[in-house]
Amino acid sequence: MATQAKRRRVAGPAGSGDDPAPVASFLSWCQRVGLELSPKVAVSRQGTVAGYGMVARESVQPGELLFAVPRAALLSQHTCSISGVLERERGALQSQSGWVPLLLALLHEMQAPASPWSPYFALWPELGRLEHPMFWPEEERRRLLQGTGVPEAVEKDLANIRGEYSSIVLPFMEAHPDLFSPRVRSLELYRQLVALVMAYSFQEPLEEEEDEKEPNSPLMVPAADILNHLANHNANLEYSPTCLRMVAIQPIPKGHEIFNTYGQMANWQLIHMYGFAEPYPNMNDTADIQMVTVREAALQGTKVEAERLLLYERWDFLCKLEMVGEEGAFVIGREEVLTEEELAATLKVLCMPAEEFREFKDQNGWEDDKSKDDSLTITDIPKLKASWRQLLRDSVLLTLQTYATDLKTEQDLLSNKEVYAALSWREQQALQVRYGQKMILHRLLELTC
Repeated sequence: MATQAKRRRVAGPAGSGDDPAPVASFLSWCQRVGLELSPKVAVSRQGTVAGYGMVARESVQPGELLFAVPRAALLSQHTCSISGVLERERGALQSQSGWVPLLLALLHEMQAPASPWSPYFALWPELGRLEHPMFWPEEERRRLLQGTGVPEAVEKDLANIRGEYSSIVLPFMEAHPDLFSPRVRSLELYRQLVALVMAYSFQEPLEEEEDEKEPNSPLMVPAADILNHLANHNANLEYSPTCLRMVAIQPIPKGHEIFNTYGQMANWQLIHMYGFAEPYPNMNDTADIQMVTVREAALQGTKVEAERLLLYERWDFLCKLEMVGEEGAFVIGREEVLTEEELAATLKVLCMPAEEFREFKDQNGWEDDKSKDDSLTITDIPKLKASWRQLLRDSVLLTLQTYATDLKTEQDLLSNKEVYAALSWREQQALQVRYGQKMILHRLLELTC
């Protein structure tokens, strides 16, 4: 589950028309709780990329305040109406995600007739229409996202959600029947709220001197979670002791949408956590080469049992150095290798002559000087030793085999506007994920020739 400092809106197929009642009710609520909206902004479904968003009524200059949310209006385990019992029993609510207290707060407030946050909930998306891949049929998820890493991430999420619900959440709700009606005791509803928190909640960053502390618990920030995502965003959320402030960081012309950002995220992360992908090119895109795939590629080059045994010895040594792991991946960006040290060490150890490896191992991987040949930026790949390039190339080829389609198939779909427009929303988003990853991998093929 998520650990980003900012978590927000799920983008999906754009809604049509405005029902003014929920927005009017929300704006009245904002006035009651002291949430100050600039007269220059409007909450609307019209003129937005997805669902509700925020649009500039007048031109806005950098530095202008768009809205301020007092901390009392935030919805968290500390501000909800059951904060006392959540605090008293927090020891029983510990979980891997750290989200259980907030999720219980949401389960209680959303079914409480007099919840002070009811007008805020009215602007939430329909929980039954969230577009996260965890809600896709398994066959569709695997067919569209095979090779991207998303199906595996979703399976882990679903297993964690089931375990968390059955061992922590349901027993807590059953122990407090006065706080939770039977209709909210549902694994499906819990799964939907996990997806909502994944996409809409915020996590206040720690101060520099607090880096050693556990991350702050997630919280819901009304108004801030209305903003849709754009990598080249024009607004930014600022934290202060009394309130959270959304401030313009670029000029925003009248009629233009106001965007926050979810951070520098690859398309596979965006679709996994928010249910959408950015159109190619997403400059933050990455492609993974599973660490065990590099081992498999190296094994292809062994001819006798002794060579295979030596290769496993090299691999075990890399594990000891904490450079590789059975579930790890080497991450390649559009302009850089994000796991440069790990990939360079792996290519070096797996490709060095046997005698050199024995000496290297005796020194426990330590060397007097780091060779310039060990540099592994994207532009340096053609300068690598031939054995390194070959192993990297073989690993890329194995990785490309994990996808159900080839690059040309994706290019044909993207280049034909009519064909692309006829695809479903999910097919379009999955195509953007696959294409971005394959373009990175094919560039590696060119660089390792």
